[in-house]
Amino acid sequence: MAIAAVRAATSADVEEIVRIQADTWAAAYASLVPATAIEQLRGAEARAAWSGAIGAGAGHVLLAIEGDWTVGFAAAAVAGEPSGPDAWGEIGTLLVEPRWGRRGHGGRLLATAAHALQQAGAIYGLAWIPEADEASRRFYARAGWEPDGTVRAFDTGAGTLREVRMTGSLDLKLTT
Repeated sequence: MAIAAVRAATSADVEEIVRIQADTWAAAYASLVPATAIEQLRGAEARAAWSGAIGAGAGHVLLAIEGDWTVGFAAAAVAGEPSGPDAWGEIGTLLVEPRWGRRGHGGRLLATAAHALQQAGAIYGLAWIPEADEASRRFYARAGWEPDGTVRAFDTGAGTLREVRMTGSLDLKLTT
């Protein structure tokens, strides 16, 4: 059995992050967002954004690894004043390629990101999930996170994408 782990992303990982995000969105969200929006995830702007996120040091970009393969990633950052009353840590994205699903990679990414956010002063966690993405909503629910009733909507050019905000504790533990 291959060893699975989570590690911090480096600038050398940008191409894999771009590939995973675009491929996973193409598989999971093709019915929710136009193909042109998904294709933009493969472009130079996406590469520059991920390079900037990794280089900024203000957030945490993590990779899930199994053996020699990069199988997923997460990006998280403190979304309020650290250790203040609004000390929220946001999981900006957490994706595992569908072919690597159900092997614990998502849970390892979430627990590692939650720990990093706590170390940065966040107390609570939040993530915005497409309302129609039942699998991701169930994933966060298994971690004890719940929809808090807040919804936001984006014009995709081909309709509206609604997202629900899931919130919960950052005090997550890996279970084996």
